[in-house]
Amino acid sequence: MHISTIQNYLQISPNLHTAGQPFPQHFPAIQAAGCRAVINLALPDSPDAFPEEAELVRSLGMEYIPIPVEWEMPEQENLEAFFAALSRLEGQPVFVHCARNMRVSAFVFLYRILRLGQPRAQAEIDLHKIWQPNETWQEFIDAMLSEHRAQTPQTY
Repeated sequence: MHISTIQNYLQISPNLHTAGQPFPQHFPAIQAAGCRAVINLALPDSPDAFPEEAELVRSLGMEYIPIPVEWEMPEQENLEAFFAALSRLEGQPVFVHCARNMRVSAFVFLYRILRLGQPRAQAEIDLHKIWQPNETWQEFIDAMLSEHRAQTPQTY
């Protein structure tokens, strides 16, 4: 298996791989792609989730970081935990997944804008390769962007 065969796989940069839920046989391919950590934003009872994921990831020598995000209630605390994990792993190849790469694509979109300073239009291209956020997620995205603007006023 190759990492690109994982559902909704999208490589954002050399160090940031995203996808939906991998099957157990995909994890050696994730390791082979050089990933040093797996961040899981899905809930333990998400579609196709398997209870042994953390153990399997660790057995392959990768770090496992669960940040469960409720589909209908994404929280700023989840996003901050995600940012902190990526910051700590900076410079290392990381694989981030959820059930279908929808939570992940929204969090990565915000990370690219709020932490990496990339233009919204550039980050939006990859977000829309995965999905057009529904009302809940668009409100979350807008609230996080608005919160950031309030904390860091721009001078024009």
